[in-house]
Amino acid sequence: WTTTNLKELGVQISIPKAARLVLNGLRKKGFEVYLVGGCVRDVIMKRPPKDFDVLTTAELREVKQIFSRCEIVGKRFPICHVHVNDSIIEVSSFSTCGRKSINDLNYSLRPPDCDDHDYLRWRNCLRRDFTINGLMLNPFSNRVHDYFGGIKDLKKAKVQTVIPPRLSFTEDCARILRAIRVAARLDFNFSRETAHSIVDLANSVLRLDKGRLLMEINYMFAYGSAQSSLRMLWRFGLLELLLPIQAAYFASQGFRRRDKRTNMLLALFSNLDSHLAPDRPCHNSLWIALLAFHQALVQKPQDPLVIAVFIFALSNGGDLTEAIKIAKAKTHPPDVSFPELLQPQEWCTDEELVNEVLDLASSMNTALSSMTDEYHVAKAMARYPQAPFSDLVFIPLQSYLSVCRVFECVGRKTKESGYEGRRRHKLNYSNLASGSLPDVRFALSQVVLDTLYPPKPKNVSCEDLPED
Repeated sequence: WTTTNLKELGVQISIPKAARLVLNGLRKKGFEVYLVGGCVRDVIMKRPPKDFDVLTTAELREVKQIFSRCEIVGKRFPICHVHVNDSIIEVSSFSTCGRKSINDLNYSLRPPDCDDHDYLRWRNCLRRDFTINGLMLNPFSNRVHDYFGGIKDLKKAKVQTVIPPRLSFTEDCARILRAIRVAARLDFNFSRETAHSIVDLANSVLRLDKGRLLMEINYMFAYGSAQSSLRMLWRFGLLELLLPIQAAYFASQGFRRRDKRTNMLLALFSNLDSHLAPDRPCHNSLWIALLAFHQALVQKPQDPLVIAVFIFALSNGGDLTEAIKIAKAKTHPPDVSFPELLQPQEWCTDEELVNEVLDLASSMNTALSSMTDEYHVAKAMARYPQAPFSDLVFIPLQSYLSVCRVFECVGRKTKESGYEGRRRHKLNYSNLASGSLPDVRFALSQVVLDTLYPPKPKNVSCEDLPED
């Protein structure tokens, strides 16, 4: 193993105030403290960490005694949630990390020349998922303890399990989804053995409860790596298990497992990613709404003007008259290269256009229902006979109702009662993460418009433009 100073790695760490208060509070009581997991990995890669997790020699009951706003959560793997203002810092203990495992035989194989401190840290890291997540940082000495070659794998851009992958994924099948998420977010590859094990054991993720599946998928789609996650789920045979309707769409497009080309669903998710990041995520109602929006277009392709009116009405509280004026005023041509979009046509009357928009609004609800109903999901999978059968629905009723509220204003014909326009033209990420209806609608509108009317390349000179 290696112990390296952050300066040797050419990086500095900026620890948020909430995490610093927890670290300092534990250290003042005489306990050892470390930052662990993804935050150490992200610091070394100079990326914004999603959160800062703390590991300490204190018992969880001792942590609870130190911090007034603290609760112990979890039965199988208990940890402390320490509340500091509006933040929650997860604190785990060396003592509770020594859980029972099918890998227990390895714990007696103490490495040579290993003192008690190293053995404690090594044993903890041995039970983590991937080598790049098995790094441990002392925030007071800035020294990184690396017992399984995590820094080496970071340099190789490789996701590799700490223990043999088949054993690791059998021990905890959720690691399969975490592997996909980490590789997609970092644009990493898998070791050959890890990749084969993911494919072979993909079906095991169906053993996870629906709440856990929603959480894992949300981590993939809501933090700025939705497009790459979608591609990777498809590539490794997980999309047809978790999102069968989207898998059926990929199959209908003749989209191969390693395809580098794009389609409208990937374009929508790519534009979603352009607005999000690990430290500025969205509420799950946004990406669920995007899936429903796209599925509605798959079922019935639309004229770009109909979509534009729908989107402008969505962001202005449902005022279709105003939305039509704004949509018709756009001079930038739409991208009609996707089969979900029809060639633009001339509309005889605004009333005719309004009826098409209302029909589109209705089809959004139909598409959303099909994603949350086992019968409709099974019907979608019938178009994809070569895939493992799945009628999985993990989107809960609460999320379904939230997305219904996102779309319902367009079906009213008039402006939504109590609607107040947004005063700013930038996303409020705090509101977006909490699911604020105006902010989710605004973000959805931005993503769809960026897809429908992609911006012109910045570095195009006048000489490069085609003649009229």
